[in-house]
Amino acid sequence: MRFDPSAVESVIRPFRGLDWTPRHRSDSTTRIATPFPTAREGPYMSTDTTPTDAEAACFEAGIKFGSLYHQFAGTPVSPDSAASLESAMEESIENQPHCTAVTVDVLVDELEAELADATADYTELTGRFLEVEIVVDYEGCEVVTRMEMEDGYPLMRLESIRDAQSD
Repeated sequence: MRFDPSAVESVIRPFRGLDWTPRHRSDSTTRIATPFPTAREGPYMSTDTTPTDAEAACFEAGIKFGSLYHQFAGTPVSPDSAASLESAMEESIENQPHCTAVTVDVLVDELEAELADATADYTELTGRFLEVEIVVDYEGCEVVTRMEMEDGYPLMRLESIRDAQSD
């Protein structure tokens, strides 16, 4: 999925014409007013508040990715420790509810290239050293997600959604 600049207009439209003048408090410090509509006030949101099973499955997958990335980013890693770190990451995330499979590949070739001119024999784990696939099953809806580097950024994306009830 690519960013569509025209989508920004639908988010900005409700804020056009609002008074953005700073509000002054009695103690002379400035407070900026930031009007922000609730989800139900925005013209771009559904009035149905019950998430579908597919939406809940996607949410669960996002939680797993956030947990995986932010728990392990910065971990010292070397080519020798890559396999054990892969296992630790997979097993820790698979403990979470609705998670049916996690595959983590630490890119050893990338690690070795990073360390070729380094004085240390390890570096810190970042997204550029990882390829990850997470499968979540929520109420019979299976979601497959992946993280890979794209344009220098560790992009987490939705690969597929499959509803077992529609098979």
